Amino acid sequence: MQMVKKSIGILFAVWFTLLLFMPKEEMYYTVEKTLAAQDITLNEKSIEEGLFSLTIKDVTVYVKGIALIHIDEVDFFTLLVYNTLRIDNLVVDEVLHSKVPARTEEARFTYQVFAPLTVSLDANGSFGYAEGTIGLADKQVHVDFLKAKEIEMIKPFLKKGEKGWFYEKSF
Repeated sequence: MQMVKKSIGILFAVWFTLLLFMPKEEMYYTVEKTLAAQDITLNEKSIEEGLFSLTIKDVTVYVKGIALIHIDEVDFFTLLVYNTLRIDNLVVDEVLHSKVPARTEEARFTYQVFAPLTVSLDANGSFGYAEGTIGLADKQVHVDFLKAKEIEMIKPFLKKGEKGWFYEKSF
């Protein structure tokens, strides 16, 4: 029994140390460099690193030098076995209002080690409420619009199903 307690204690200490010294801010800058290769630039007002989280505030997304998206807050939370990425108040520039929904109040992506090949998605905004999955093994995105509101601009990309409208795409 003593051996089990020591093993669990060591595993907990290793887990906690990994979370404490995880270079969250450097990971963000790596993502920024990767996006810069695609001509996508992120301009943030502040970055706050916590024990389990990284919070980025007032992010403006530039594509080829043109500001297209503003996000109030992006919050990355990790426990190594359970991770979430939450995006609050995503507003698209008026130029794109005819192509995509104007506002997303909250979008949450969740990844769990217990389902390693699936990322789940929940979002609500001017389009209503949507939930879906991103299959990493089959490279498939499936989003169901459960309470659809203003989706006329994206209806050409949607299909009608049992639950209502849905979006499905391979990547």
